[in-house]
Amino acid sequence: MRIVLDTNVLLSGLMLPDSTPGRIVAAWRKRNFDLVVSEPMLEEIARVLAYPKIKKRLGWDDEQISRYIGLMRFEAEVVSIGGVEANVPADPNDNPLLASLIASKADWLITGDSDFDELSGQYPIIAPGEFVRRFL
Repeated sequence: MRIVLDTNVLLSGLMLPDSTPGRIVAAWRKRNFDLVVSEPMLEEIARVLAYPKIKKRLGWDDEQISRYIGLMRFEAEVVSIGGVEANVPADPNDNPLLASLIASKADWLITGDSDFDELSGQYPIIAPGEFVRRFL
């Protein structure tokens, strides 16, 4: 199974390992599914990990963030989203995430973001809790 994880799910999973998102991140680390990312997603993850509040919560410095992004590049499938048409009407900033799903033809996009609600009938989009109930 190939999965695209919303940044919020990934970051919540890193900060709260006992939470539902934490179970999803742990399942990826155990190779229960393949993670799919794109360069814009990796850039967003790196940017958010560098927020002072997040760095403090995780206890990571810039070097650890860089290593984590490198690990993701190595362990995840990085897809190109160039030329992919994706439109999240509720929040165009989420277009790269949807484009990653479309370009990769992944099985699921896991997100708790309500901006994707109107697209769930058109694309394989699932909430973190539902994913855990069904697959973990």
